[in-house]
Amino acid sequence: MANKTNRRNSSYLTYPYIVCNLNKLRDNLAALTERCQIYNVSIVGVIKGFNGIAEIAKVYDGKVDYIASSRLEQLNVIKELNLQTPLMCIRISMPSEVDELVRICQISLQSDPSVIKLINEAAKKQGIIHKIILMADIGDLREGFWNKDHIFEEALKIENEYDNLYLAGVGTNLGCYGSIVATPEKLQELVDIKDEIEKRINRKIDIVSGGGSSSLLTLLDKKIPKGINELRLGESVLMGLGTWGLDLDYLHDDVFELWTQVVEVETKPSFPVGQRGVDAFGNVVEYEDIGIHTRAIVSIGKLDYGNDPFALKTFDKNIKVLGASSDHTILDVTNAKEPTKVGDIIKFKISYSNLIYLTNTNTVRLIVRD
Repeated sequence: MANKTNRRNSSYLTYPYIVCNLNKLRDNLAALTERCQIYNVSIVGVIKGFNGIAEIAKVYDGKVDYIASSRLEQLNVIKELNLQTPLMCIRISMPSEVDELVRICQISLQSDPSVIKLINEAAKKQGIIHKIILMADIGDLREGFWNKDHIFEEALKIENEYDNLYLAGVGTNLGCYGSIVATPEKLQELVDIKDEIEKRINRKIDIVSGGGSSSLLTLLDKKIPKGINELRLGESVLMGLGTWGLDLDYLHDDVFELWTQVVEVETKPSFPVGQRGVDAFGNVVEYEDIGIHTRAIVSIGKLDYGNDPFALKTFDKNIKVLGASSDHTILDVTNAKEPTKVGDIIKFKISYSNLIYLTNTNTVRLIVRD
């Protein structure tokens, strides 16, 4: 097994670091591709969860319809690899970035008529055709046309007036802002929009992009409406589906591991002693008094993995995360399988939200195992 180390700074051999197992990632991608193909649904591989790191992104090449991110900076790195898979931008575009958008990506999700017009102008200057997926807001209240007449009007405009745009499809987002569940009824609303657009432009459209990993649950439940033919998958490929309470034996939940080092072990009270105010982030925290116990500190904190230390899960289930500050994470190791001492390595499974932060900081190293 070969190890590659991403040397982000001169202390690349120190802890903490993330280990990414590419074989487990390949397994997850293959397993979900196989199940989506049963319903004629293709996968867009979303790479923003690991900051678009090239060594990992290469796994998706040739195995998905598009490689996608919300960040043009990440997609530009992938473009320079000259992979065979086209690139998709899944964040609606700022007017200031349309030139870069059409230079880097073959297709994008859009919802504003004025920006779409600018994209056409940018594509004309560069002598290319850029594909558009029009986003429909069907209740989650993030991006997308709310008034359905407006999305129909924009579809006609792209079809008949914009020579350098191609209307590739329609899409939606569910679960990211409004927490709306991707029920069959909700997804059917998108299919109905697709049907009406096809009537008005007098041709079939290629893509009906039914959302992300939350919509995958509807597919796995065998309830996805006929007509949905694309899902934009990030978290489910990278982390499995444990977030949604599904521990499926064909998906790995440990593609990424966080390795940390213990810097203090002390027997202390479990309840802070003295007059209490707020923590370092201005929060009033409630503590459970469970008496004197053994606590360990590892050298990683919210500055590295975000504001949720409790999303970290130790491989030793007898070790409990108690909380964290900017730079330290505090653990209850009273009942650990082995006595804990300074210098020990404690490994964690991490959540998608942890991963996004960990791969965007230069204080945590990355080791890729293939």
